[in-house]
Amino acid sequence: MIAELGHFAVILALLLAVVQGVVPLVGSLRGYVNWTAVARPAATGQFVFLAIAFAALAHAFLTDQFSVAYVAQNSNSALPLAYKFAAIWGAHEGSLLLWVLILAGWTVAVAAFSRNLPEIMVARVISVMGLISIGFLSFILFTSNPFDRLMRAPAEGRDLNPLLQDPGLVIHPPLLYMGYVGLSVAFAFALAALAGGRLDSTWARWSRPWTTVAWMFLTLGISLGSWWAYNELGWGGWWFWDPVENASLMPWLVATGLMHSLAVTEKRGTFRSWTVLLAILAFSLSLLGTFLVRSGVLTSVHAFATDPTRGLYILAFLIVVVGGSLALYAWRSPTIASGTRFGFLSRESLLLGNNLLLLAITAAVLLGTLYPLFYDAMGMGKLSVGFPWFNAMFLLFAPPLGVLMGIGPITRWQHDDAQSLWRRLRLACGIAVLAFLAFALYHHSVDGLKVALGMGLAVWIAATTVVSLRSRVRAGTGLAGKWRILRRQSRSYYGMLVAHLGIAVFAVGVAAVSIWGEERDVRLGPGDEVQVGGYTFLFREVAKVDGPNYRSDMATVTVLNDGTPIATLNPEKRRYNASGQVMTESGVDVGFTRDLYVALGEPLGDGSWSVRIYDKPFVRWIWGGSILMALGGLLAVSDRRYRVARYKAKAEQALHGKPA
Repeated sequence: MIAELGHFAVILALLLAVVQGVVPLVGSLRGYVNWTAVARPAATGQFVFLAIAFAALAHAFLTDQFSVAYVAQNSNSALPLAYKFAAIWGAHEGSLLLWVLILAGWTVAVAAFSRNLPEIMVARVISVMGLISIGFLSFILFTSNPFDRLMRAPAEGRDLNPLLQDPGLVIHPPLLYMGYVGLSVAFAFALAALAGGRLDSTWARWSRPWTTVAWMFLTLGISLGSWWAYNELGWGGWWFWDPVENASLMPWLVATGLMHSLAVTEKRGTFRSWTVLLAILAFSLSLLGTFLVRSGVLTSVHAFATDPTRGLYILAFLIVVVGGSLALYAWRSPTIASGTRFGFLSRESLLLGNNLLLLAITAAVLLGTLYPLFYDAMGMGKLSVGFPWFNAMFLLFAPPLGVLMGIGPITRWQHDDAQSLWRRLRLACGIAVLAFLAFALYHHSVDGLKVALGMGLAVWIAATTVVSLRSRVRAGTGLAGKWRILRRQSRSYYGMLVAHLGIAVFAVGVAAVSIWGEERDVRLGPGDEVQVGGYTFLFREVAKVDGPNYRSDMATVTVLNDGTPIATLNPEKRRYNASGQVMTESGVDVGFTRDLYVALGEPLGDGSWSVRIYDKPFVRWIWGGSILMALGGLLAVSDRRYRVARYKAKAEQALHGKPA
């Protein structure tokens, strides 16, 4: 009866979500203190019951309860234990349960770490998150119940999709969902501030660390998904512009803009309306991603469902959430003060330009993702929007974005002098131009110019980061004085520097692998060898290997550099016992400046196989840059000014004082 206990726990969680979403909100609007006090206990209770439900589903997977339909469809008794646990979120129903559990976890975190904020504000935030929970819990109970029983239990399960039997599955979805769902906190803070009619810099300070944490998880989740696709799909690429990949990229782009906009609102009291709009847009795009993945409107290795009923429910929920929040925004926006004025040449203007470019990239990705769906829905046939469109859009918008990224941290707030700014930037500009010219002259081609542009922008961002740091320590006398100045800088400032350096490292990886990478498709038999990227790949043999739930043809490939063996790779062709599906497992030799990558194709007779071999220079810098970005977010969120106790008096004054 443990599965039924899990089902009952979801029902109780829904009832508590109704209490959490309605009672504290009404209490905050009517001034009923006892009603607002219900917010924290209701949120905690909902989390406890969802944790019970998740544990019940985990028990069903780990004990092979194939009478539960979801377990029978996505597990197998021979499945390794780690994948049995990860299979909980390997398909639609379980991944949705993980989604609402993470949402409840975020809500409990807000309740626990916001005890020094005004109770009315916290009650409204928790209420908004409760209303979101109502939508998703209703979705689970009425269309996507993971605890449904089968009338006759099969002797064996169908097995987890072989594509998902990878270590990346264990980590990637939870990280991605932490980012997706975490954006609901900024959304809830924005709506709570709008509901109260008071929107000043204080609410930005409250929501900024939550937004940064969500962005950090989303960055890691997207990066890990890219790494998983690179290793698991056997195609050697790191980004395919798959619609579901795009669905995760779009909220990340808007969340990046939101973080910068929150900084302006907190420090300068401006961008208030714009910041609220970005908070609404970021979470709305997260819901749009949920619709794309679970509606069946597209085909993707990342998609979960093909049931139109589910898609219709999510679409209706998306319309209610987005429409309701925009209606509240339209109602309250006339009361929001514009904030302080700033000049054309100021940090505020550059950050606004940064935001607009990020939104332009988001719009281009959204158009390229949805246009084929509309084209097909109108009965006009099939249309594919692929690499040329997306790459062209990024080549159009990324260079000015990179330029602004370098100038922004060095420019003064409110107004700066052009000549003074140029004096601070000219050395960095000169170094970046020299880097661009060096790479452009080395590669006499259009692709060479693209690589030169990417390398030049990377050097520019790195150089301006150094300039920013140098300008801070210039006033110090001697090493001791400069060290004191460095110690006084906030973690938020260092987080910004590290994140920007991460983007520079990322840009180097993208530019290098796109122009210097080498690929060959060859026919190889035992004893054959081929030259790729200056290395010799010696194909030794293919042996039969038995795995826990598959049989594999495993090749042994020795990599030699100037006749000296430097690596042995073992690419595989696996046939899974339960499903009969055949999957490719690549063999990769990882290096700081290059990856050597071998994927086994099909047998061609006489012991020969089709083999795809890649030399991938600097590809690891793509994921290394992403890790640096996330580390920058971690540094920023650990800044001591986000320890909100010291702001309690100011927060109370802001909440009960004059409208912004």
